[in-house]
Amino acid sequence: MTRTVYVNGDYLPEDEAKISVFDRGFLMADAVYEVTSVLDGKLIDFDGHAVRLERSLRELDMAAPCSKDELLEIHRKLVAENGIVEGLVYLQVTRGSDGDRDFLFPAPETKPGIVLFTQNKPNLADSPASKKGAKIISIEDIRWGRRDIKTTQLLYPSMGKMMAKKAGCDDAWMVEDGYVTEGTSNNAYFIKNGTIVTRPLSTDILHGITRKAVLRLAEEAQMKIEERLFTVDEAKEADEAFTTSASAFVMPVVEIDGVQLGDGTPGPIAKRLREIYLDESRKTAV
Repeated sequence: MTRTVYVNGDYLPEDEAKISVFDRGFLMADAVYEVTSVLDGKLIDFDGHAVRLERSLRELDMAAPCSKDELLEIHRKLVAENGIVEGLVYLQVTRGSDGDRDFLFPAPETKPGIVLFTQNKPNLADSPASKKGAKIISIEDIRWGRRDIKTTQLLYPSMGKMMAKKAGCDDAWMVEDGYVTEGTSNNAYFIKNGTIVTRPLSTDILHGITRKAVLRLAEEAQMKIEERLFTVDEAKEADEAFTTSASAFVMPVVEIDGVQLGDGTPGPIAKRLREIYLDESRKTAV
């Protein structure tokens, strides 16, 4: 089945979708994006993603291509037309094109580009990977300094995932100045003596929508939380660890740099947080 995608105002079969070769998203990675999960045919945390998109656009002085309500309508139409029960909606906004390549931004009246497409992901919630847990390696963090802006500059995170794959692992945590920043596409946490530890928000990490929701739910469940810098060695000595992201929700971590955590299976707190998050997300989905 050919997917219906959305490109600059038009709903099109995926094999007919086109963008300009001069689009700055293509030439300069001058673009931001969001990924919203779909469960039971409904959107998870849509408001959070829409608010973060607005922030990313504002930080880059990039125009919004449409209103929040219009974005919601586009998301819902793509989910319906593509029959997505469990899956993802990818949204990308670019600075557009004024017909040539230049390091300088195009004229302010240049229309931003917008692309959306869906991905069908059966068993997204009941993921086999979440039952097994992830094995993590640590790598140096050499990305640019504004990781709080969700740009499409994803080459190094992609390289990090390939490093992990070559090492026989599932993902990588990045380390800067001796401290863990985040995963290649997720926020990172460890648990010691019942306390959840994660790096505080700053320009060093993405302000995860799932991170925000999970920490709120953990607090409501009377779990202790510490937002502070932490090292890989601290995480290796943890009872449990996990990551959060829009596409994997809460993913238990069972090994870091070859060191097994606990008994090598997903820990009880990570599993409980995943259950709580999925339950709450289904209740509030749109």
